[in-house]
Amino acid sequence: MTFKTLDDLSGITGKRVLVRVDLNVPMDGGKVTDTTRIERILPTIRELSDKGAKVVLLAHFGRPKGERVAEMSLEPVAQPLADLLLAPVDFAEDCIGQAAEDAIAELSDGDVLLLENTRFHKGEEKNDPEFAKALAAIGDIYVNDAFSAAHRAHGSTEGIATLLPSYAGRTMQAELEALGAALGEPKRPVLAVVGGAKVSSKIDLLDNLVGKVDMLVIGGGMANTFLAAQGVNVGKSLCEHDLADTARKIMATAEKAGCEIILPADAVVAREFKAGADNETVALDAIPADAMMLDVGDASIAVVKSKIDAANTLVWNGPLGAFEIEPFDKATVAAARHAAEQTKAGKLNSVAGGGDTVAALNHAGAADDFSYVSTAGGAFLEWLEGKELPGVKALER
Repeated sequence: MTFKTLDDLSGITGKRVLVRVDLNVPMDGGKVTDTTRIERILPTIRELSDKGAKVVLLAHFGRPKGERVAEMSLEPVAQPLADLLLAPVDFAEDCIGQAAEDAIAELSDGDVLLLENTRFHKGEEKNDPEFAKALAAIGDIYVNDAFSAAHRAHGSTEGIATLLPSYAGRTMQAELEALGAALGEPKRPVLAVVGGAKVSSKIDLLDNLVGKVDMLVIGGGMANTFLAAQGVNVGKSLCEHDLADTARKIMATAEKAGCEIILPADAVVAREFKAGADNETVALDAIPADAMMLDVGDASIAVVKSKIDAANTLVWNGPLGAFEIEPFDKATVAAARHAAEQTKAGKLNSVAGGGDTVAALNHAGAADDFSYVSTAGGAFLEWLEGKELPGVKALER
């Protein structure tokens, strides 16, 4: 797809630029506990501000369902944003109407204003045309810098983009370029690593990937379902036995498409799910009936590393084992670090995303060396599933 970026914007001094950002940040006691999403939007805000635009930020927080919920106000986010931006950030008590208009009228060129939670209005999630018009009425230009919200056809992500000249912000641009390079027109061979607890939550993703990648590593609890479908006795391991036919169908589709599916070659098993639990590495045909598979062993790690070495492009979503507790983080950490090393050496384009994935890569100390790590969550997953994202589609030229 082709879309306009900030490179296509000029002569914006004094213009009211509405920027859709993701400020749905973790909070505890009214204080922001993780500023990652705030940091991601700073380049776009600074660039627009430096060009003399009146920068007006649109964002949601939580799920207030069209009601004003005090605990879901964006006001507490204004100061942490200002601290990171190294510039004042004003706040308006509404995102449309008189309160927003008055606050915008007070802005000087280059100033930044944060508007109240868009989801305080029912029209936001309903993508109500009148709500979109009310948003468009307070701006001259629209910039979407929230890929993480682009899978929702909401007033501030899709509706407004049809009413104002629309552009992708730097975060959105980086995300779309990274994803395009990973699955749009990738350098082959392409390897996907997909882990997580359940196959049921990733059927669409697997169905899409087997037709697009050359190799697919399946890990985590998902792998147990695929192993069981092949007749492996997985003991008390997390396993969706009722999805055996689905797993076999996915494997058959992969074979027809020429996609190699890589399943564990061995298993790290334990009798209890806790840190430091007694464990052993066993062959797949020797998993004890009273034990559960919580990670994969050295043989599996060696196979995954060899597939990473053979790939030019890597797409990663989900851990290989129960990485949250030691020592069952070993495979995820080893594979992540190896992928990071290959990327750093210029041999691999690596793109990763999804909540558990980001946490796992951070745990491994590998995130900074991946080509791109998406914090978009649901939008990243829907993109992997091959679904059209309304907020992205609306930006097409």
